[in-house]
Amino acid sequence: MLKFFAKYKFFAIVMLVLSGIIITLIYDQLNPTPKLPVYQPSMVTADLVDTTVQYIRKYHKVKDFKLVNQNGDTITQKDYKDKIYVADFFFTTCQNICIDMAKSMQTLQKEFEDDDDILLLSHSVTPEMDDVAQLKKYALEKGAIDSKWNLVTGDKKQIYNLARKEYLASKTEGDGGKYDLVHTENFVLVDKEKRIRGFYDGTNPEEIEQLIEDIDILRLEYLPEE
Repeated sequence: MLKFFAKYKFFAIVMLVLSGIIITLIYDQLNPTPKLPVYQPSMVTADLVDTTVQYIRKYHKVKDFKLVNQNGDTITQKDYKDKIYVADFFFTTCQNICIDMAKSMQTLQKEFEDDDDILLLSHSVTPEMDDVAQLKKYALEKGAIDSKWNLVTGDKKQIYNLARKEYLASKTEGDGGKYDLVHTENFVLVDKEKRIRGFYDGTNPEEIEQLIEDIDILRLEYLPEE
């Protein structure tokens, strides 16, 4: 009996290795690495999207912008090149949902403080009131880390277009001027190709936990291939 096993020892080892490989491949097929969807304007609730882009079904990316942050620095897409980031829309004097949204941004900042690939971007929807000095005051109150979290102001029309045509995240007033906005609780996850990968309720701690998990999933797409 021992001679039999000794004779076929090499064959048994090969079969064992092959079996392990086959089992691993089957497991990978049955349990694929999760991947986040790529959102297009046609996939988003119509009231959050400008009518000029609602028909777009593919290739949507956040276009370039030029805004000013809490330190008076010009912020463009170059500052977010090769970064994953979370965008939202707020105003500094807001006393309702913005309070919870700011807390959620603080949670994200703390979670990814040491990860240079993850950034935050908050747009003021009342740029006529939120100048650089006001944004700086607000940033200090919220403990914003300059290298991690930009709070930006600028041309109101540009911010409107970013909210409605690029991030697909904010409603119009309906009874105000052409570029009046109702800032929503939406947090928008943007990947390194400037594609939208998720929407989250910035006032809901459970959705912020989901956002954190989704950022970890998104990061897997950028790991070097083995």
